[in-house]
Amino acid sequence: MNDWAAPLIASALFAFLAPGLIFQLPGKHRPVEFLNMKTTVVSMFLHTVLFGLLLILFLIILNIHIYV
Repeated sequence: MNDWAAPLIASALFAFLAPGLIFQLPGKHRPVEFLNMKTTVVSMFLHTVLFGLLLILFLIILNIHIYV
């Protein structure tokens, strides 16, 4: 059996946390902007930190496994 949790969770988080796709934190004009499809260096760094923290939460702390 293969554990598919890591690639599935990482792919989903990468898609949902892309700066500007769903939200951008911090935005160019407001603290949070939605669906603007633009990005800044600060928002890329913040979304990278969020990605890493959520990945650690799901894979290490909650110990999620998906077997196929």
